[in-house]
Amino acid sequence: MNTVVATALPSTLRIGLSRTSLEVKQFFRERDQLVFTFFFPIIFLGIFSAVFGGTTDFADGVDAATYFTPGMLASGIFLTSFQSLAVTIAMERDEDLLKRLRGTPMSPQAYFIGKIGLVLVTSVLQFTLLLAVAGLALGVDLPTEPAKWLNFLWIFVLGTASGSVLGIAFSVVPRSGKAASAVITPVVLLLQFISGVYFVYSSLPAWMQTVAEIFPLKWLAQGMRSVFLPDGFEANEPGGSWQLGTGAIVLSLWLVVGLVVAQRVFRWTRRDAG
Repeated sequence: MNTVVATALPSTLRIGLSRTSLEVKQFFRERDQLVFTFFFPIIFLGIFSAVFGGTTDFADGVDAATYFTPGMLASGIFLTSFQSLAVTIAMERDEDLLKRLRGTPMSPQAYFIGKIGLVLVTSVLQFTLLLAVAGLALGVDLPTEPAKWLNFLWIFVLGTASGSVLGIAFSVVPRSGKAASAVITPVVLLLQFISGVYFVYSSLPAWMQTVAEIFPLKWLAQGMRSVFLPDGFEANEPGGSWQLGTGAIVLSLWLVVGLVVAQRVFRWTRRDAG
C-alpha cells in the first residue's frame, strides 16, 4: 500500500528571501538601470565636488563634497526605493509578469518581500560605495559619534520604507511600462531640485521650501545633513534646527499613507485587462 507523504510548503519569508536573491541578480544584469539608479548619485557627487571644489565654503568650513554628500545619500535612497520600484513594477505589470506571478502559489506578500529586499540590498551597497568615494577620494570627514550613526539608521530605515511603499503605490500611475520612466523620472527630478539635493536648501525661495516640506525627500535630505555636517551647521538650516522630530513624523505619515494607498490601488494586471 502506497503512503502519500505531505510536504510542507516553504514559508512566505523563505520564498520572499529567494525572490530577493532573484530580484538582485536581475537588477545587476540591467546595465541601464544599474548606472542610472545605482551610480547616479555617486557621479553627481563627483561632478559637484569638481565644479565647486576649493571655491565655495558653505559655512563652518563645510566644502562642496561634504555638503552634497548627505543630499546624494538621500537621493540614492529615493532612487533605489521610490523610482526603481515604481518603474520596474509598472513594466512587470505591462509585460503580464505580475499576472503570471499572481497565478502561482507564491503569495503577494512574498513578492513584495522580494521587492523590499532588493531595495535594502541595493541601498546598503549604494551608500557604502558613496561613502567610500566621499571619504577616500573627496576627503569628506565621516562622523565618528555613535549617536549620529544611530540617527542615520532610523533615518535610513524610515526613508527606505516610505520610499518603497510610495513607489509600489505610484506604479499604477503610468498607463504602460514604456511610459513609466517618462512619467516617474520628472517627478523624482523635481523633488530633488526643491529638496536640497542639488542646491543649498536654505538658499531656495521660501515658497519652494514650503512645497518641499510636504514631501519625504526634503526631510530625508535634512536628516542626512544632521548626520554628516558639523553640529554648528544646524544654525544655517531654516528655523535654525535639524527638525529631526518633525522629519520622523512626516516620513512616518508618508509610510502610512503609502501603505493605505498601495493596498487600495495596486493592480496585478494592465488597465486594458479590465
